[in-house]
Amino acid sequence: MFRVGFLIVVAGFLLLREEKVLNSTQNNQNSFLESYFKLSENNTTIKTEIIAGFTTFIAMSYIIFVNPSILSITHMDPKGVFVATCIASAVGTLIMALYANLPFAQAPGMGLNAFFTYTVVLTLHYSWQEALAAVFISGVLFIIITLTSIREKIVDALPTTLKLAISTGIGLFIAIIGLKDGGIIVGNPDTLVTFGKLIEPSATLTLIGLLITAILMARKVKGSILIGILATTVIGIPLKVTQPVPINQLVSMPPSISSTFFKMNFSGLLDSKGGIGVAITSLVMVVITICLVDLFDTLGTLVGTAEKANMLDENGRVKNMPKALLCDAVATTAGSIFGTSTVVTYVESTTGVAEGGRTGLTSLVTGLLFIVALFFSGLVGMVPAEATAPALIIVGVLMMSSVTKIDFGDFTEAFPAFLTIVMMPFTYSISNGIACGLITYPIMKVVTGKHKEVHPLVYVLAVIFIIRFALLPQ
Repeated sequence: MFRVGFLIVVAGFLLLREEKVLNSTQNNQNSFLESYFKLSENNTTIKTEIIAGFTTFIAMSYIIFVNPSILSITHMDPKGVFVATCIASAVGTLIMALYANLPFAQAPGMGLNAFFTYTVVLTLHYSWQEALAAVFISGVLFIIITLTSIREKIVDALPTTLKLAISTGIGLFIAIIGLKDGGIIVGNPDTLVTFGKLIEPSATLTLIGLLITAILMARKVKGSILIGILATTVIGIPLKVTQPVPINQLVSMPPSISSTFFKMNFSGLLDSKGGIGVAITSLVMVVITICLVDLFDTLGTLVGTAEKANMLDENGRVKNMPKALLCDAVATTAGSIFGTSTVVTYVESTTGVAEGGRTGLTSLVTGLLFIVALFFSGLVGMVPAEATAPALIIVGVLMMSSVTKIDFGDFTEAFPAFLTIVMMPFTYSISNGIACGLITYPIMKVVTGKHKEVHPLVYVLAVIFIIRFALLPQ
């Protein structure tokens, strides 16, 4: 690992040296970085791309704290998950840089890590090793359907309303997890949920962290979520919520990844007291849900970010879209091998694009920084759940924007969207929300004579989810 760190330092030096060379000559066509990433063609420079890469990393690096916190609930080793998160993020982002030449970064997705923990493991009672196997299967499936262009056809088949509703519902689901983990809401036998004891240290710390992060977000401070997590962690020390780590342990060699590396259990996926049919149906539901959420998350980020940066081609499609989708699929497969949930393209990539990032050099810098982060595992172990809870709530806020694009004036659109949104937090399951939406959408269209608006694939998915509710325990 020392060699890796040395190589990163050398790479950084060479990048800065390359910039000086470019500034001192009118003809930069001989530059390796210029020719490989096509900087001039994309109206950008090395300096701009480096700054954009750092900006993206700062904006999304909260995931190296939040992901271990969420997945450790399944009894996964948080240190192993930390390493897996950094490696999977680096692998996906570097592939995006070197293969697709796009300024988009990747990491384990918020929402999908919650689905992994709360639905697949805690509700469906798979072990985390079996859940990793399901993620691996979805990754391989993604590779296949991406290479055959089926992935893009699936996106075209599903109604826009449900795509928007899924994003909104996941936002609410993530937010309620944050509120619960932070002690802001607790169970109540009479009212189902209620306020927790807000004067208790854990809830107080969560509220302080939420306020700090919200203020930073409102003032558009770069890295607001990361700063909020770190500030809340420090404030938690005098409140005796944060357990301090000696300074000499904050920076160290990366922990062992042996606790999570290649721990997938495929045979357990087909073990069920209900028989092989129930086991296969359950597995299909899990894989379909992972695929659908990843599909919309990544495509939404790619299209939305590219549109803002004027990176769409003449047909309105993202440049190198098939390559970008393949990067996402490969990263998910690799992530499951290292020991983390599904990897997606991060919406925080927009921060780097806003700084002028236009090529893979931006994501190259971001990917290298994830490798550097491997040496800060001590800091991750110090961060309490009360410090990551505000981050979950804020991410929930950011994901709510999609609801404004749903046509609630058309009840055939509004009803399925509403069920998709509310069933995720109210049943504590992303898959339940998606299922309710996909079942009710074709029903609403058929009974109002609008059946032609429904793609045949939606009918197939509706039947599959009906079978899922009929055969599987909820």
